[in-house]
Amino acid sequence: MRARLSLCICALFVLTCSMLIAQDRDVPSTPQPQDNASSSDPTIEGTVVTSTRNTLVVRDDNDRYHLFTYDRDTNRTQPVRAGERVRVNAGAADEDGTRVATNVDVLQPAPGAADGTAPQGVHAAPPPPQVTHVEGEIENEARRWHAGGRIGVGFSPELFLFGVQSQIGPIFNKHIIFRPNSDFEFGELTDMWDLNLEGAYRFNTNLRHGWSPYFGLGPSLNFIHQGINKNDVSFGNFDYKTGFNVLIGAQKRRTFVEMKTSLWSAEAPVLRLIIGYNF
Repeated sequence: MRARLSLCICALFVLTCSMLIAQDRDVPSTPQPQDNASSSDPTIEGTVVTSTRNTLVVRDDNDRYHLFTYDRDTNRTQPVRAGERVRVNAGAADEDGTRVATNVDVLQPAPGAADGTAPQGVHAAPPPPQVTHVEGEIENEARRWHAGGRIGVGFSPELFLFGVQSQIGPIFNKHIIFRPNSDFEFGELTDMWDLNLEGAYRFNTNLRHGWSPYFGLGPSLNFIHQGINKNDVSFGNFDYKTGFNVLIGAQKRRTFVEMKTSLWSAEAPVLRLIIGYNF
């Protein structure tokens, strides 16, 4: 029975991962070059369509839209507003077409800004939906707090798990995030509830299709019940065990997959495979 349950859950996990990867391959996240930026242009001049704390969309003289992001090294002479004409120097485009701006110069103020009146903005069509979508994803990812859900499987003992999580950060360093989470896990002989106080380090390296790898660890507070009789289970039947988790995974925008092992907690699963989503 346990072997069948494990095989079914593994098949579901692999199928879900395959669907995520297939979706990345089949659905382009940005328009083709005739609608968007050309990754070979080191400098772009055009009119600002939208400007946020983390992103900048510029329409050049050929009606192509270019999506830029900022980092701590970006040089901006002044705040950038919609309607201004700018010159942007940027690095190479990543897989979704965005580029990190290294320098932004305002060449011409927005209409109305010179005489002190409110800028009138740009009188042009909005950027393509794909650009707007990626811009929204970047803004969401830049938030310092996320809540989400997760499902997965555990092995030795064989368990199915679901839970909730939070992602806080970056903290102390742009690569470090705090990822507290809680899972309820159940199987044929074992039920458990755990609270995991994990931190993770996200690497700059990008895998295929925009996935970023990370490595994490942290203490685990485990409440475990083992037995055949599942009809008379109360909180008093759970035994407390302290463990320590070590994990590796990869994240793309809001979705992540990870593999985790628990140390110093023999009754907890030796290996867990997890898929999660941050809202």
